[in-house]
Amino acid sequence: MSHTSESTVERITLPMLQRWKEDGRRLVMTTAYDAVTARIADPIVDMILVGDSVGNVCLGFDNTLPVSMAMMNHHLDAVARAKPRALLVADMPFLSFHLSPGDTIRNAGGFLQRGADAVKLEGGAKRVGVIRSLVDCEIPVMGHLGLTPQSVNAMGGFKVQGRKADDALRLLDDAQRLQEAGCFALVLEAIPAELAARATESLTIPTIGIGAGPDCSGQVLVFHDVLGLIEGHRPKFVRTYADGFQLLQEALSRWAVDVRNRTFPAPQESYRLPQGIGETIANWAPSNRIRCEA
Repeated sequence: MSHTSESTVERITLPMLQRWKEDGRRLVMTTAYDAVTARIADPIVDMILVGDSVGNVCLGFDNTLPVSMAMMNHHLDAVARAKPRALLVADMPFLSFHLSPGDTIRNAGGFLQRGADAVKLEGGAKRVGVIRSLVDCEIPVMGHLGLTPQSVNAMGGFKVQGRKADDALRLLDDAQRLQEAGCFALVLEAIPAELAARATESLTIPTIGIGAGPDCSGQVLVFHDVLGLIEGHRPKFVRTYADGFQLLQEALSRWAVDVRNRTFPAPQESYRLPQGIGETIANWAPSNRIRCEA
């Protein structure tokens, strides 16, 4: 049996993540929606999420609700072709797991057949039955509590969750229920830091925070937010590490200037004819050739 160099790269697994959580090592997750971003992120992060956030980050939608299974499959295929060593998680989009158990299993199982290692779905205790059905089929599930973007209309917008006592207690109960249902990790989004810390302390599985303070087992941010690729307002919880939008525009502007000044392409960026062919090309007359062929 032949082995490629890829076989020597240790893939990150669910047991590794659990062990790192127990050892106190912080977990790092970011999004990727294509092979290029996956290859950039893969050597650095522990988990790559093909998020339904592709809808508002890349596809121009106002939120994640229009994202379909077909769209998710398209972007998951692209990321999976990069063969990441990071654990690859695919988001279950709106209306993909609000169905019969059979349809939900087919949707989630299709992600694994396309190269995902696990799926992520939003919601609390009401998702316990769905999660158990998936876990029973050996489909690893990451939960998602707090601000769940697919519930944006019910929540009345993108707002911090869990600030009221009843809501905070419900989130803690939901976290326990999802762990008992078999989730291997939970994303906690846009909740007070103290609540995220209490949830993390109470669980044996890792928590991945986004706008949930510093005490989660790990952190996730959208790739494009980390690199400043999106112009305009950024959420409070985003820290950008580059002004990618401006940097890329400046690079593109320099190229456009070179084109307009006729300094691109230069000889080193151009192909040349073999010796002796140039005279043939120079003597070519279109009218004579057309008459001969006719």
